[in-house]
Formats: sequence, C-alpha cells, structure tokens
Amino acid sequence: MTAPATPPDSPSSSPDPLAELRQRIDALDDQLLKLLNERAHVAELVGEVKKREGTPFFRPDRVAQVIEKIKRNNAGPLREAHVAAIWREIMSACLALESPQRVAVLGPEGTFCEQAAIEYFGGAADLIHCASFDEVFHATASGSAQYGVVGVENSNEGVVTRSLDMFLQSPTHVVGEVSLLVRHNLLRRENSLEGIEAVLAHPQALAQCQAWLAKHLPGAERRAVSSNAEGARLAASNPAWAGLASERAATQYGLHIVAHAIQDDAYNRTRFAVITLPATLAMPPASGHDCTSLVVSVPNRPGAVHDLLVPLKKHNVSMTRFESRPARTGQWEYYFYIDLDGHPSQAHVAAALAELRALCAFYKVIGAYPVKT
Repeated sequence: MTAPATPPDSPSSSPDPLAELRQRIDALDDQLLKLLNERAHVAELVGEVKKREGTPFFRPDRVAQVIEKIKRNNAGPLREAHVAAIWREIMSACLALESPQRVAVLGPEGTFCEQAAIEYFGGAADLIHCASFDEVFHATASGSAQYGVVGVENSNEGVVTRSLDMFLQSPTHVVGEVSLLVRHNLLRRENSLEGIEAVLAHPQALAQCQAWLAKHLPGAERRAVSSNAEGARLAASNPAWAGLASERAATQYGLHIVAHAIQDDAYNRTRFAVITLPATLAMPPASGHDCTSLVVSVPNRPGAVHDLLVPLKKHNVSMTRFESRPARTGQWEYYFYIDLDGHPSQAHVAAALAELRALCAFYKVIGAYPVKT
C-alpha cells in the first residue's frame, strides 16, 4: 500500500523536520527581501515623479487606501491588525527613500506622543523631539519639521488646553489623528515600591493615576514635569524617584516596571492630532469617515451660543465635541471648539458651515481629516 503524500503545508517525515521548515522560511525570507527591494526601487521612481511635479511625498489617504486593500485581500493566518502594521512600516521605509519625513513630537524619547507619531508615520520617520507642545507647533509652522503631533484630548482628563490655545495662533491645520490606548506604568531603578519619595510625570498622567498613587504611595510627592518620558529620564538619575510612563520609556531609560497599567480607568485613551502647514499638505479629501474641527466665537449677547447650533440641526450635521475656552480679553468672551461629523466637501456640511460662519465674530477651520471607525 502506497503511503499518502505529505501535504505541502505540513512538516515532512524527514529525520529533521524542523531543519527543513527553517530552510523553507529562509528561502521565503530571501524572496520577501528581493520583492521589498523591488518595491523600494519603484518607490524611488515615484519620488522622482513627485519631485518633478511638485506634489506631496507623504499622502496619508494613499497610505490608508493601500492598507485597507491589503487587509481586504488578507487570507490569513496573519491578523489584519498585524498585516496593517507590517505594511505601514514597509511604506514608511519606502517613503524614507523618496523623502524622509521630519516629524516634531513631544520629547524626550519614549513619550506617548512619540508612540502616536510612529503609529501614524511608521518607524522610518525622522523624529524631532521638542520640550513642549508649543515647540511642536513652532517647529511645524517654521518648516524645521514637515509635520507635528500634539495631544488634544484624554478620555478621562478632557482636552489638552494648551494645544487648543495654540490652534488659534498657529498657521498649521490638522490632517489626521491617532487615538492611543494609554497605559501608565510605574518605572524605577529599583524593582520595588519601597523608598519612593517622589513620582514624576506629566500633570495629566498624575491625575489619571491618582487613586492608585493614593492607595499604594500615599506619602510620595507627586511632581509635575513636561512629559512622562521626562519623568522616566529623571527617575533613572535618582533611586528614590519613580516615573509614570510607557513600556517604551522603561526600555529607553533602563528602568524596572514596578507596577503595570496603574491608570484609574482601564479604557484610558488620548487623541493626538497630526498637524502641518497647508502648503505642505492640503486638506485631505473626504474618506467617508471624517471629522471637521473648527474654532469660533460669537458676540456676547443672549442666545448667541444657541444660534450656533441651529445651522447644524437644520442641515442634519452631527456635533461630536463642543468645548469652550476663555478668550482672555477680560470681557467674559469665549472661543468654542467644535468637532463635526463629516467633511466640508459634502453638501450638507458645506451648507451648515456657511450659515455658521455668518453668525460668528471669529471663525477658523482647524482641519478636516479621516477618523477611524
């Protein structure tokens, strides 16, 4: 009786099946490397065409289209999220051959802002670490960075007020966003809770972990610093200090993770906005799942705020966020930050915006950009 043939995807019955499988993987790796370099060569040709035509090198809508197509064509066993991450890095590496993208982020190395930038641009982006979000806006507006990434809102602590204030005066606009699941870890040189005199982190991180800190480190000083990564960097210099930061920061500064994910809310997310000058990248086209962000002010009279909402209701435009910030004129006037569901190229959104603008003493579209659903 003839033995059945070994299925092509199953290990053979050879004396060393593991060695044979590793040989197959090595052969596939060689093929992958050849194909990736072929793709990179074509990307270089694309870069030459873009340079002649003066078109943007980085097109986030094109990146999204390619990744969505790859996910649709994925037959497994790789998961869609993993395939998307792989292709984002491939495209990032190819883009670096066309034109490396300079991206300003909140520093030092290891911040959640840096993590958001890598998630959006890929690991081949040239990151410029800044001491504050003000510097991120300035670097992007001045052209020393082509793009910037700034925090705008946390699911627990609300908006990042300084970022909102900067949108008023900055010529940049928003072309994308990243929603990052934020897990704060207690980092320290010593792998112990004993002897911690101070916990250093960004004020929002301290607030997001206040219940855990009150229970486990009630006597430790809570010291606010410019970023969580800065807190981790400082904690590496003093055995009596600890930081609240990411696992990436722990690796960066050689710290122990004394306690994992100590934020009070397990579903703790922060939204980051991707900003650039309109000359670098114009408003992205409608994707079908978009957000339009604007800031407005109205004359200080009865019913003025109510009147802002009438055009939205009239044209069936959903408002997803409404925040107020003092105008600092001393006259009890306010700016209102509004997020709308939709894109200005859509007729009903355009009609609502036109009527809204006529009501405003100040009106500025911060950006219109695709959002994940």
